Amino acid sequence: MDDRLHLSELITARLCHDLGGLLGGLLGTLELLTADMPPSEATIIATDTAATLSRRLRLLRTAWTTTAEPLDLPRLATLALGLASRRISLDPAGVPPTTIFSPTMARLLANLLVLATDSLPRGGVLRLDGDATDLVARLNGPEAAWPPGFAGMLADPATAWAALRDPRTLQAPLTALLAHEVGLRLTLLHAGGPATTAPPLRLSEG
Repeated sequence: MDDRLHLSELITARLCHDLGGLLGGLLGTLELLTADMPPSEATIIATDTAATLSRRLRLLRTAWTTTAEPLDLPRLATLALGLASRRISLDPAGVPPTTIFSPTMARLLANLLVLATDSLPRGGVLRLDGDATDLVARLNGPEAAWPPGFAGMLADPATAWAALRDPRTLQAPLTALLAHEVGLRLTLLHAGGPATTAPPLRLSEG
């Protein structure tokens, strides 16, 4: 693996570990507070915020570190709870319910969930169709679009590295670079279906 990617994975893993421990302590404290007295509006908001942060951290840890494990659809749905926007949802109805994704595919799917936040600015649905080794991802929603230059990043690692200029646009080049590193093919297809305003993305192993 590229040393730059490996270093970023190690740093992210350390940050997720440290923040996860602190967040767990905060959630435990809030549970004790609400157990001893009727919850106030402040404790309800604090508990909800801490739980949201915990779900977000779980998603980012899977996407940005090497901790990914085989993933079934229920656990993929749990990861999707970490999406930053509640206006974005995952629809895996086109995938057989007994599907189990490899760690490699699981990690790329987690990155795709993070990328959906950038690609569905006004909300929408990320739909998956296919099986454990060959999936098609479709974005449905107002203004749904993959980030600018994404096709070029998927075709050429150098283009993806050159696109790493701004933390706000990190996810598209990172997703492309990880796919290049692990040998998983990401291919933008021709647009299909009137409700889809971005080309479908094919994820395939082997």
